[in-house]
Amino acid sequence: MEIEKGAGKIAKTLRVMILDKPGYLGKLTSAIGMSGSNIGDIRLVRMGRTHNLREMTIYVDSDEQMEGILDNLTKVEGIIVEEVIDLVHQLHEGGKIAMKSKLSLDSIGVVRKIYTPGVASICRDIQKKPDLAWKYTAIPNQVAIVTNGTAILGLGDIGAVAGMPVMEGKAALFDCLVGVSGIPILIESNDPRVIIETVTNIAPTFGAVKLEDIAAPACFEIEEELDRALNIPVMHDDQHGTAVVVLAALLNATHFSGVMLSKSAIGVIGLGAAGMGIAKLLLSYGVKKVIGTDLLPEAQERLAAAGGEAGNLSEVMTGSNIVIATTGCPGLIKPDMVKKGQVILALSNPNPEIDPEEAVAAGAAFAADGKSVNNALGFPGLFRGALNARARVINNKMKIAAAKAIAAGAEEGELVPSILRPGVHQQVAEAVERAALESGVIKPWE
Repeated sequence: MEIEKGAGKIAKTLRVMILDKPGYLGKLTSAIGMSGSNIGDIRLVRMGRTHNLREMTIYVDSDEQMEGILDNLTKVEGIIVEEVIDLVHQLHEGGKIAMKSKLSLDSIGVVRKIYTPGVASICRDIQKKPDLAWKYTAIPNQVAIVTNGTAILGLGDIGAVAGMPVMEGKAALFDCLVGVSGIPILIESNDPRVIIETVTNIAPTFGAVKLEDIAAPACFEIEEELDRALNIPVMHDDQHGTAVVVLAALLNATHFSGVMLSKSAIGVIGLGAAGMGIAKLLLSYGVKKVIGTDLLPEAQERLAAAGGEAGNLSEVMTGSNIVIATTGCPGLIKPDMVKKGQVILALSNPNPEIDPEEAVAAGAAFAADGKSVNNALGFPGLFRGALNARARVINNKMKIAAAKAIAAGAEEGELVPSILRPGVHQQVAEAVERAALESGVIKPWE
């Protein structure tokens, strides 16, 4: 089922009764087109004696535009709108994930083997040798997707439960793309200690922990503490998943524009979770100069402590060959700030800091926005590879290996490959697993 056509568009399905005479379907499509909406599929549902029932998918910019279309359609002779179906809401009904058995319970004999009394022998074996849990349970294929809902998408602090649809989406991507069982964990607390203690206590259930949509600066403390406390990988996706895909994008963008990445001065505008993660990974990759700016002095201090330089917006724009913006502030970068030959990634969604076409017109050698750089290209393969290797951590070598694999998966003219490109996530997983082995972060068997 087609859900969206172009970024920012809302997909709706109109269920419409149309008078069964020549020209009335045309009247309907004309009225919708005159209202500024794109039209997708049109399906005949039922034929009646005087009217036909059709379902038509349309794409609108807002609910207000939808209301305007409905008002216009009430004035069209022979057209009766029966129902408006929101396709996104429809897909989310009942949730998007479920815990299911891998086995078919087709006899009492099977039940006795997987449950009592047969399961007792497996429990005793694991009691004697805990590592057998990685052979006889689902633990090594389970990732906790942990959020407190303080930085959900561009919506901000809306609470953990309101963020559950995002966590389900991440779990669905895990399952469909790399066969990992992602399990959402919602923690309704803004206290980092509560989150750290909760995750530490439930960690034995999982092979890895994915922190998601936790606002800065708490996210830094939470990840660092859990990384020290646990013997399984912990990764805050907003920092590192985003950074991996940005590095992949830069590897290709600099190739297109003829700029050498490692010798470039890179400016990062916005030093929250994403910006800070990007800056740190670029420094680890070997970039010699990273200049960052943020409204919060402590964010700039954090960058300086990591090896970068703090500056203001003007200094970042004038002193950088490559500019990466993650501020959530549309239009922040003005055309007259763009230097000739710059590479600009304005990543805030849905509206970037500068429109890519505007940046190129102002002299940028290459520009892209956040629609092209999606961290769903990174985290599935990162975690799959880490789990396959039984790594203790996801380190920078593993992240850089993932970025290179993503960049290599792009076809001619692409910045990065499609999320659904066959084989990309498997290639990322294999690269991450190799990097884990080579960097010596494998957890030894007991």
